[in-house]
Amino acid sequence: MNAPSPWWAPHVHADRRPFLTARAQITATARDFFRSRGFTEVEGTVLQMSPGNEAHLHAFATDLQAPDGTPSRLYLHTSPEFACKKLLAAGECRIFDFARVFRNRERGALHHPEFTLLEWYRAQEPYQAVMEDCAALVAAAAHAAGAPRLAFRDRAATPFGEPERMTVGQAFARFADIDLLATISADATDRDALATAAATTGIRVAADDTWADVFSRVLVERVEPNLGIGRPTILYEYPAAEAALARPTAHDARVAERFELYACGVELANGFGELTDAAEQRRRFETEMAEKERLHGERYPLDEDFLAALAVMPPASGVALGFDRLVMLLTGAQRIEQVIWTPVVERGHPI
Repeated sequence: MNAPSPWWAPHVHADRRPFLTARAQITATARDFFRSRGFTEVEGTVLQMSPGNEAHLHAFATDLQAPDGTPSRLYLHTSPEFACKKLLAAGECRIFDFARVFRNRERGALHHPEFTLLEWYRAQEPYQAVMEDCAALVAAAAHAAGAPRLAFRDRAATPFGEPERMTVGQAFARFADIDLLATISADATDRDALATAAATTGIRVAADDTWADVFSRVLVERVEPNLGIGRPTILYEYPAAEAALARPTAHDARVAERFELYACGVELANGFGELTDAAEQRRRFETEMAEKERLHGERYPLDEDFLAALAVMPPASGVALGFDRLVMLLTGAQRIEQVIWTPVVERGHPI
């Protein structure tokens, strides 16, 4: 049996090149999109003392050697978020970053260990503003690529026009017949209530599943496959327990100013009305790291510099968009490696 050809083999590159040239066109358009709206492009440092403090994110670690040889543990960032928020604290108002980011234990059709997040922030503006940015950016990117639709596998959506908007509570009721808000309060979640509701609708529930485990399973199995069909969907007002970096909504403390943009059943973007309460952010990070230690036997340090900056950061909204995925859906690529110029090579995996 012949081994698969590497990505740099001329015939493999020739097959991938149309996707890559479209990527270049979309990149240029995205930069023009933000500059025309008064944004400044920034570049967050990749090496950070904390890669982020979410329980299910896994980072790449390295050691910085001081001139005397003393090592200091650093990480490749999983997002430019901490760096961008420090820039907001410094006085920047509208910024965007085409960030190369790194996440371990992630590889598949839609996941790559090194990928591009297009992340942007608006100081003193509500999170509805970055929702609008998402819709307008997708349309501009489609025009640049000459793409009449977004497509992935057997699903399609128009990149033009207004996205569907649906709260997470509405989505759980519609697609899973579950009253999600009945299982949460402003400061707690009811694991047994959600587990019982999920099991009643045929969702598998294990004895050691937490509320978050059950929530994620319902979202993945019942909700996400139905989102972004025909047109993109903005799924918003996530439970506060699932929005560690977002502020609670003014009308209901059970839910937070977090949204995700979906197209063709694929998550494209994740945005927030940003939490600026440093003490509350510390509490949430510590909760996330305790869960990470329970699940994976490790935790990441808190970035004290970030928490100090958060205390003086102005109110803001921000969003991170998976740029490679957007290119995939606009070009018809089926695997993320098709739209990455030089994919990460693993032993036994040429591309």
